[in-house]
Amino acid sequence: MDKLDQKNEARAPDTPRATVDIRDFVIYLLLVISTLAAYSQVRSYDFVAYDDPEYVTANPIVRSGLTLHGLTWAFTTDRDGNWFPLTWLSHMADSQFFGQRSGLHHMTNVLLHTLSVLLLFALLKKMTGSRWRSAVVAALFALHPLHVESVAWVAERKDVLSGLFWMLTLLGYARYVERPRPVRYLLVAIPFCLGLMSKPMIITLPFVLLLLDVWPLRRLSLKKVRPATRTKKKGQSGTEPKAKTAAILWEKAPLFALSACSSVVTYLFQQRGGAIVPANWIPLGARIENALVSYVAYIWQVFWPSRLVVFYPHPTSLPAWETLGAGLVLASVSILVLRSLPRLPYLAVGWFWYLGTLVPVIGLVQVGMQSRADRYTYLPLVGIFLLLTWGVSDLFQQWKIAGPALGGMAVAACCACLVLTWHQLQNWRNSEALFTHAAVASANNYMGYYGLGGVLRDQGHYAEAVTFYGEAARLFPSFAGAHSGLAGVYIKQGRINEAITELNEAIRLSPNTVEDRISLGIALNKLGKGADAAAELLEAIRLDPDSADAHYNLGIVYAGMGQTDDSMTQFDLAVRLEPDRPEAHYNLGNALAVQGKMNEAIAEFTKAIQLRPNYGNAHNNLGSALAGMGRIDEAITHFSEAVRLMPESEEARRNLEYAKSLRKR
Repeated sequence: MDKLDQKNEARAPDTPRATVDIRDFVIYLLLVISTLAAYSQVRSYDFVAYDDPEYVTANPIVRSGLTLHGLTWAFTTDRDGNWFPLTWLSHMADSQFFGQRSGLHHMTNVLLHTLSVLLLFALLKKMTGSRWRSAVVAALFALHPLHVESVAWVAERKDVLSGLFWMLTLLGYARYVERPRPVRYLLVAIPFCLGLMSKPMIITLPFVLLLLDVWPLRRLSLKKVRPATRTKKKGQSGTEPKAKTAAILWEKAPLFALSACSSVVTYLFQQRGGAIVPANWIPLGARIENALVSYVAYIWQVFWPSRLVVFYPHPTSLPAWETLGAGLVLASVSILVLRSLPRLPYLAVGWFWYLGTLVPVIGLVQVGMQSRADRYTYLPLVGIFLLLTWGVSDLFQQWKIAGPALGGMAVAACCACLVLTWHQLQNWRNSEALFTHAAVASANNYMGYYGLGGVLRDQGHYAEAVTFYGEAARLFPSFAGAHSGLAGVYIKQGRINEAITELNEAIRLSPNTVEDRISLGIALNKLGKGADAAAELLEAIRLDPDSADAHYNLGIVYAGMGQTDDSMTQFDLAVRLEPDRPEAHYNLGNALAVQGKMNEAIAEFTKAIQLRPNYGNAHNNLGSALAGMGRIDEAITHFSEAVRLMPESEEARRNLEYAKSLRKR
C-alpha cells in the first residue's frame, strides 16, 4: 500500500497510536454503507422452505419467543444434530420481538455480519498497523458473493453469530497480547465460549491464534533457536526463547480444551440426531477425494463466483486427474508458502488459516449429503483475503507500481463483489427462486427438484409436484426426503395407500425422522388403523418429546378411538408446546366439553378464535358450550358467525335456529 502503511506495519503492535485518525471513521462508514447497500434487499425476502421451518417457522418453541422452557430446550436439544444454544436463543429473540416478519429476521443476520466486518477491520488494523490493507480485507469479507448464503439465509444465523464472536475473540486476544493479564484472558475465553455455543465450527480458533502469534504479532519465531552461549547478560537465560514459546503454547491450553469438549459434544449430538452420514454411504476414500477437490473449488470460486447454489450434490465418483491435480495444487502451495515464511510470513498465515479452519466441515466426518457449501467459507476465506491483499500490495511495491493503481484495483474488486453479491441475492428472495436456481445452475441437483416439488405442492399443483419429487427420487434413490415429499402429495390427493408405501420407504432410509413418523400416523388413521397410527405417533414422541405436532395428532387418534382422557392429555401437551396453534385449542375444548368441563372448554374455544377469528367450527362449538351454560345471547352471536363463515353447514344453521327458539321462551 502507501508509505503510511509501511510505517505503521513496522511499528510494534503493542504500541498503538494514542490519537484517533479521521480516516478510520471514514473507513468504518464506507464499510457500513457498502455492506448495507449490498444486502438491503433482504428486508423484503421470505423465509425459505429449507431449514427455515426447522429453525423458525415450524418450530413452536422458537416461535413462542423467549421463555423459560425455551431456554432449557436450547441448551439440551439435539435438534438439527448440533449443539448451539445461543443460535436457538437468537432465533427466539427475533420471534419475541419481530414475530414471523421474515424481513426483520433477515436484517438481524445483516446486522451481525456488518458488526463482524467492522470488528475485522479494527482487529487487523490493531494487529498490523496497516489501515488500507485491513480495510480491503474487511471489504472483501463484507461483499464477496460466497458469503451470501451465510447472510441471506435465516437458518444460517449460526454462521454470522459465531463469526461475530470469532472477531470479538481475536480482538480480545490482541488486547491480551498488549498486556498479558488473567483478567484480559477472559476477553479471549468468554467470546470463544459464546462462539462455540453459536456454531462449533470455530473449534479451530486456538490454532488461528497460534498463526497470528507468528504474524502479525510476531510472538512466535519459527527460526531455529541457537544454543545458549556462556556469556549472558544478567537476568538472561539461554533457554529464554524456548521458554517463551512454551509459555505461548501453554496459554492456549484452556482454549484447546474448550475446543476438544465442543468437538466431543458436537459429535455425540450429531450421532444421536442422525446427522452423521454412515461410512458405507460415502466411504472414507471418497470423502478424502472430495475434500481435496473442495479445497481447490472454494479458491476457484473466490475468483470466479458463478453458479453458486444452496446445495452441491456429493459426486458419485471423481476423475483421478481431478483428485490428483487438487492434491498437487494444495501440496505445492503449502510448500511454497512455508519456504517463503521468513520473508513473507503472511502468505503462510493466510494459507493455513484457510486450510485449518475448513477442516471441521471439509467432509472427512460427513454431516449431510452435500459435497461442499458456500456457507462453510464464511470465516476461512479471511485467510485467503489476507494472503491476497498483503501479497498483491507487496508485489506492486516490488514492481514500483504507483499506489493509486493498487487502490484502483482494490476498489474495482470490491465493486465487482458488490454487484455479484446483489445479483446472487436475487436467488434467495423466496423458495421458488432458490430451488429453481439450484436445479438449473447445477447438474443432477436432486435437492433443487425436491424443493420445487414442495413449492408446487404448497401452490396446489399436485401433479407437477409429484413429477419433481419423482425426479429427485430418481436422481438420488436413497434420499428419504423425496419419498416423504411424494407421500405428502399423495395424502392431499387421497391416495393413502401409495402415501403409506412412500412413508415406509422414507422411514427405512431415515428411521429417526420425526415428521415421517407423524405423517405415517396421520395416513394410517385415515384408513381407520387407529392402533397402528398411535404406535407411529408414540415413536415420534419418543424421538422428540417436544413435538407439538406429534402430540396433537396423537390426540386426534385417541379422540377417534373414544379415549377422551388420553386425547385431552395430548391436546393439553400440544397447547403447552405450541400455544399459538388454534386447532389444538379447539380440539382440547372439544375434549373438555365431552367431560362436561364447560368453563374450561369455553376458554379453549375462545382462545382458538382469538388466534383465528374466522374459525367457523370454533364459533359453532363455542356457541354450543355457551348455550349449555344458559348464555343464549352470546351463543346466538357465535352461531351467527359460524353460519356466516360456513354457509354450507347445516349443523350451524340448526344450532342458530334452536338458540333463537330458546331466547323466545
